Amino acid sequence: MNFAKKVIIVTGASSGIGADAAKHFARLGGKVCLVARNEKLLKSVAEEIQQSGSLERPLVIPADVTKDGERIIGETVNHFGKLDVLINNAGIYQVNSMKNFSISHLDNVFNTNLRSVAILTSLAVPHLEKTKGNIVNVSSIAGLKAFTGNLSYCVSKAALDQFTKCVALDLAPMGIRVNSINPAMIRTPILEKAGMSAVEAAKTFEAGKTMHPIGRIGEPADTSEAIAYLASDSASFITGVLLPVDGGYAAK
Repeated sequence: MNFAKKVIIVTGASSGIGADAAKHFARLGGKVCLVARNEKLLKSVAEEIQQSGSLERPLVIPADVTKDGERIIGETVNHFGKLDVLINNAGIYQVNSMKNFSISHLDNVFNTNLRSVAILTSLAVPHLEKTKGNIVNVSSIAGLKAFTGNLSYCVSKAALDQFTKCVALDLAPMGIRVNSINPAMIRTPILEKAGMSAVEAAKTFEAGKTMHPIGRIGEPADTSEAIAYLASDSASFITGVLLPVDGGYAAK
């Protein structure tokens, strides 16, 4: 796969799946825009990309995807002159169930996991139509299967999956493809960001090995390969797909 001269926005690029995807696109020759709230971590990822020998310096945009959609798209296009790929990766994970349900909790999760994606997508469409570009949304196995104690998260990802398929149909006549990956357990900081201690997160990841038929949890590199494939010209006849990257979990 070759992304030379391609301009790629990656949201949630300061750690985990987003950071690894940004580095992967850069290795494949892409011009990468890194978006996240944590400027210090974003600059660290950008520095890693530069040190790896990338020919194009990454554009760093410290921003909140729930508020700064116009600025994210505008600064990217002003800097690089175009947009080829939008990776909607930014998301939050929070534990809750109907027993402790609150509408404010649901709104908070949906605001990041769905509403921001819808806004960025709508803003990106005019630019992607010009380049016949594409969108890859980072969803979750939780959009395909229900999990106890993950009510708001599961529902938000299921909504994102339906959004992916509907928008794929809407944009196909414009030459814009829209797909998603649906990872199972991936070794990222997501559990600690949700409030787990490092020890608790490590135990959860260890226990997670038995959940996946392939016998291990996923690594960010597993998702990066899948994201890049769907974003590449190799997948030019693929749109509206929800691709499980889950070690066989969805097949159980």
